[in-house]
Amino acid sequence: MMSGSQDQLEIKFRLTDGSDIGPINYPVATSVATLKENIIAQWPKENDNCPLTVKDIKLISAGRILENAKTVGECRSPLCDVPGGVTTMHVVVVQQLQEKEKKLTSDDHKKNRCVCVIL
Repeated sequence: MMSGSQDQLEIKFRLTDGSDIGPINYPVATSVATLKENIIAQWPKENDNCPLTVKDIKLISAGRILENAKTVGECRSPLCDVPGGVTTMHVVVVQQLQEKEKKLTSDDHKKNRCVCVIL
């Protein structure tokens, strides 16, 4: 029976507003990209900032950004995972960050103009 629990990992996804998706059991062979697809499918409808693609999401576990090609088993941290416990992964929507950066840079250009007058 022990090997069965080691082949599965119970994961919950913490969204930026503090709400959670899950916990859900995933096989350790599940790719990070598949996790992201599941997050998009289960994203709460009341949240405005719904990611559209896998590239719009960054998953963070144990302080590391997870790569799409890696499996859940490869990303598992022995320091953070408690046997039989739930692993929490943080979800960041990238498109929000890019929009904020665009607003900041467009505002910065207006503020950083200097005018010289020679009399």
